[in-house]
Amino acid sequence: MRWDNLTAPPVEGDPERAAPATPPLPLALPGAVARTFDTPEFAGMTFYEVQAKSILNRVPGQSRVPFEWTINPYRGCSHACVYCVSGDTPVLMADGHTKPIRELEPGDRIYGTERRGAYRRYVVTTVLDKWSTVKAAYRVTLEDGTTLIASGDHRFLTERGWKHVTGDMFGADQRPYLTTNNRLIGTGAFETTPKASHDYRRGYICGMVRGDGTIGTYATGKSWSHQFRLALADSEALDRTEQFLTETGVETSRSSFGRAMPDRRKMEAVRASGKQKVDAIREMIRWPKHPTSEWQRGFLAGIFDAEGSCSQGILRIANCDDQILSYTTEAMRAFGFTIVVEDRRRPNRLRYVRLTGGLPTRLRFFHLTDPAITRKRSIDGAALKCRAALRVVGIQALGLELPLWDITTGTGDFIANGVVSHNCFARNTHTYLDLDAGADFDRKVIVKVNAGELVRRELAAPRWRGAHVAMGTNVDCYQRAEGRYRLMPQIIAALRDFANPFSILTKGTLILRDLPLLRQAAEVTTVGVSFSVGFVDEHLWRTVEPGTPHPRRRLDAVRALTEAGFSVGVLMAPILPGLSDSDESIEATVSAIAAAGATSVTALPLHLRSGAREWYAHWLAREHPHLVPRYRELYRAGAYAPQAYQRELTARVRIAARRHGLHRGERGDNRTLPEPPPPSAAEQLTLL
Repeated sequence: MRWDNLTAPPVEGDPERAAPATPPLPLALPGAVARTFDTPEFAGMTFYEVQAKSILNRVPGQSRVPFEWTINPYRGCSHACVYCVSGDTPVLMADGHTKPIRELEPGDRIYGTERRGAYRRYVVTTVLDKWSTVKAAYRVTLEDGTTLIASGDHRFLTERGWKHVTGDMFGADQRPYLTTNNRLIGTGAFETTPKASHDYRRGYICGMVRGDGTIGTYATGKSWSHQFRLALADSEALDRTEQFLTETGVETSRSSFGRAMPDRRKMEAVRASGKQKVDAIREMIRWPKHPTSEWQRGFLAGIFDAEGSCSQGILRIANCDDQILSYTTEAMRAFGFTIVVEDRRRPNRLRYVRLTGGLPTRLRFFHLTDPAITRKRSIDGAALKCRAALRVVGIQALGLELPLWDITTGTGDFIANGVVSHNCFARNTHTYLDLDAGADFDRKVIVKVNAGELVRRELAAPRWRGAHVAMGTNVDCYQRAEGRYRLMPQIIAALRDFANPFSILTKGTLILRDLPLLRQAAEVTTVGVSFSVGFVDEHLWRTVEPGTPHPRRRLDAVRALTEAGFSVGVLMAPILPGLSDSDESIEATVSAIAAAGATSVTALPLHLRSGAREWYAHWLAREHPHLVPRYRELYRAGAYAPQAYQRELTARVRIAARRHGLHRGERGDNRTLPEPPPPSAAEQLTLL
């Protein structure tokens, strides 16, 4: 069972607290006591009370988050928000393409690495989980121009092993970290994949048809027959050709061309007949006098799909036709590739255009041209022994906090913009409890009723060394249920008594109940507090975040905590397109945050992952149907709005923050700080 470390608590008669445990138990919570409360604020909710066997959760060592330990007394959240909120960095996929890390999903097949014999080699692995956090961002610049945006805690593989982006030689932040003497391992930045423009489509069709198609006009008695055929065993190239022809107005048909044989795969053919269609195809494959860059990209992709191979690390394109070879070599050289033309003096004059330069050049060719046949793009088993110009030439603190992404993979690493990057841990979600991420997340809450005594017992253990503990990293520890269960006073008291540093991220004003305890703790250890306030519009709050305290009450809590001596940061999240992203809304929210005494503000646009996407879409269609087309356009590519929108939104919030004096929370390179501050709660957020 996924929760076999939990057991049911003793059933104590408590008619004031709970109704009989009649709701059915999830399969993953055997023996838990289910309670419902006869009060309006908890109507329709079920609380599954469990006795946890442990409460201090260790983050796996490969994680880049700035804390090692967490405490989560609850699973699920009674805030009942309509959304679950949450990088441009391209990740190398198993099919040879790239995808921004923010668009990856669990189950995706990507490249990682593993050591085999004397070399570390590329291997296909699986994305197991994905998450996001908001942290201070750094730009790592390499000798070849590759840039990487990452947190100071992220690790990259160098010729001297894994190293963090930032660190110190001595003190609490002592760890291996990047310097300008290091060289990262990999191939360097990926090329941008071409778009299917008009010229690219014509170039691809030209390469495919001239390379492997037949086209002609034949006499059949007293009439003429106009025929086109392209037969291949790789359906991906056929599919693309068929699609491109259709988009240019030439309809085709698909048919079987040859059965599978012991020495040959099954083949299919794309066909077209009739003078008008064949003439149109002839026009499309006509050699251009002045080929554009996009036509050359398409042509190289098409001729490689038709006549190319990549075997034992050697990429070749073979042909007998002088014009095809001429256009191939011309296009290769136009993009700066170094090639060799191999003439083996065969009777049919078959010659080979061979690409030189090793794996980095092959990957550049694949990404620059984007051939359709994925089996030819495989680098599985290739060794990471290339000497690309990947020396670190700069590490620059950007001076702001950004939403940063990470994944968990089967190999423990992945290829981020051409370099080997360490992955993070996978966070637990409500689905791990055999519950769904929609209504169940709002209405079925797991309560670790013995959290307080467990914290005290585990802090007293000889093996405990007083590491920083983060709370609110999964679900809000000050959600409404905390008012009834009162687990946090016990937890804070234990952390105070053991002088153990901790931080809290919350939307709940209930934290003020524990202000005396927080003050006491702050006298003996480091205490960090952050709040989440996405907007201050009251009507929007009532419809989007019905179970959370009013935004103004949250800001009152920020003010009270600030007056009590705490440095409080605010996560402005999520910003909702069409609802809270106007200049007026941003100005009002940032102004209110500044007036409350916050030391920093960090913006996060709305993120719609699977599950949350459907949940939010249903609400949007009901409450704001006029916005549905805009959301379809913004989120058509996946869970995240376009990068241009995100950058523009972040810039507007940052400008407003500077106008109100909130930039003073920005920090420089942490290696220049004599005593780096502990991680703020905004840095530790795991966005669900």
